Amino acid sequence: MTISFEQPAHAAPIERLLDDSFGPDRLSKTAYRLREGVAPVDGLSLVSLDAATGALDGTIRFWPILIGSMVPSLLLGPIAIAAGKRGTGIGAALIRMGVSRAAALGWRSVLLVGDAPYYGRFGFTRDLTRGMLMPGPVDYDRLLGLELAPGALTGVAGMIGPWAELAAAPGLPWPCAAMLETMPATA
Repeated sequence: MTISFEQPAHAAPIERLLDDSFGPDRLSKTAYRLREGVAPVDGLSLVSLDAATGALDGTIRFWPILIGSMVPSLLLGPIAIAAGKRGTGIGAALIRMGVSRAAALGWRSVLLVGDAPYYGRFGFTRDLTRGMLMPGPVDYDRLLGLELAPGALTGVAGMIGPWAELAAAPGLPWPCAAMLETMPATA
């Protein structure tokens, strides 16, 4: 397994892997509403390639979001592993590397919608997201959070929204203004 940054040539294989993993209706899920018109965070879209063949066998992306209109965070997902490679540690490696890179880039928290027993081993918990809402149907037991900086999600509540809304927000708090300067343009 070789983990590297996602490249444009990976786009089609990633889409096939995501369709294989989540089905063609995946785009109708609430989490995809938060990704519309926003590029994934540069430097946090990773792929796993088979060391022998170079074939794509895993992908992970992180998306910028806002909680309660003013608290920046990341939305992890989707993460997908090729059917024949599941259970081999690729997903764990992608999550650990992605979360570590996010912290190094100055992000303070990560949210996701996923399986608590799986993501709990990486520190994700429902307790950090209890006052948060999603813009559509979601099983709130699967809305999990991880603090990359101690206290980053303490008392944070409100609707989770797409990063695109941030551009219109006056008086941006840290780290919003600095992050806007380094974020890729919306798609």
